[in-house]
Amino acid sequence: MDDSKERATIALDSDELPRGPWIFARQVGDPDRDVEPGALVEVLDRSGRFVGHALWNPGSDIRLRFVSRGRKNDLDRPREFLLRKLKQADDLRRKVLRLDREHDAYRVVHAEGDDLSGLVVDRLGDALVCEYHALGFYRLREEITAALGALYPGFDVAHRVPPTAARAEDFEPGDEPELSERTIHENGLAFPVAPAFGHKTGWFCDQRENRKRIAELAAGRDVLDLCTNQGGFALNCAKAGAKRVRGVDLDEKVLARAERAAASNGLTVEFVHADAFDFLRAQKPPRPNLVILDPHKLIGSRERYEEGIKKYSDFNTLGFGAVAEGGLFATFSCSGALDEPAFVGMLFQAARRAGRDVKLLFQVGAGPDHPQRPDFSRSRYLKGAVFQVQ
Repeated sequence: MDDSKERATIALDSDELPRGPWIFARQVGDPDRDVEPGALVEVLDRSGRFVGHALWNPGSDIRLRFVSRGRKNDLDRPREFLLRKLKQADDLRRKVLRLDREHDAYRVVHAEGDDLSGLVVDRLGDALVCEYHALGFYRLREEITAALGALYPGFDVAHRVPPTAARAEDFEPGDEPELSERTIHENGLAFPVAPAFGHKTGWFCDQRENRKRIAELAAGRDVLDLCTNQGGFALNCAKAGAKRVRGVDLDEKVLARAERAAASNGLTVEFVHADAFDFLRAQKPPRPNLVILDPHKLIGSRERYEEGIKKYSDFNTLGFGAVAEGGLFATFSCSGALDEPAFVGMLFQAARRAGRDVKLLFQVGAGPDHPQRPDFSRSRYLKGAVFQVQ
């Protein structure tokens, strides 16, 4: 991170301070000089007053990502600033929430929720996985690695850039060293994980509390866990005393780890290698009385919204139809473009399509290690709802 105080300036097209951490191309002018993509710049309003510091990327529709607002001297010592912000995020998890007392898998940095737009850091056992959705932070990965080393001495650090983020930010990430498999512990269960591989960082830390809460409903039930991935919901339900548990997924690699996790924890789970859509269409009685549906992100962008919400609707119509009378249906979406009212509305429509009477029992979101900004609705990207189905 450049320590120079003489940074390029970029002016907004308005004197009204924008809400949230993102500034789009239509909201800004050009910098006062040539600026390398991903560089730290000073942001001014249209009248020339200082607004804050941001990461600049002319190749992205998100031109600016704020890292600091208000004080011009915040970034006088940028390396110290970065360490301070990372420590604030880590203190929330370990000193306030005290997550490390019971778990060794949790989110250390939640991007915009921790005022570090475009940077995600998950702890997976004795490894840290940095996931970059912003070119600016990817350019700072050496500084981020050093700062995390001060907070978690001896931990390995992996870096990954999702293909969608690389396209949106208009850059090609370099090859990164691979980390070996680790074992994580969550809710009294052990899971083998591959840091920085598969979906997200290698484990869905955001569902930790939801896996525990749904498991509390599972005792004595026949459980069907669709899109089980590495068996998180399935194993929690089996541990809680479910009568029968099946986990369905199309990815053979994650299913193999789920099977190993079940064996190492002494649990009986039937894992099925199949497309969840096809599995639901071919399902025969008796129907399970607890169905869990946690698909990957089905709406990748605003441009794919209509296509994605139709997939959610079709998936949930089949899901409601799969539940035994009087049973429970827990369903989730991790698409940030789908807000909560639209999600719930889609679910009620899907229930009607399935010809089922339903009662919405409660709604859930990501755990507290995924804090939300009131001025940035996408920070509440994970949405879940639990229904009783008649």
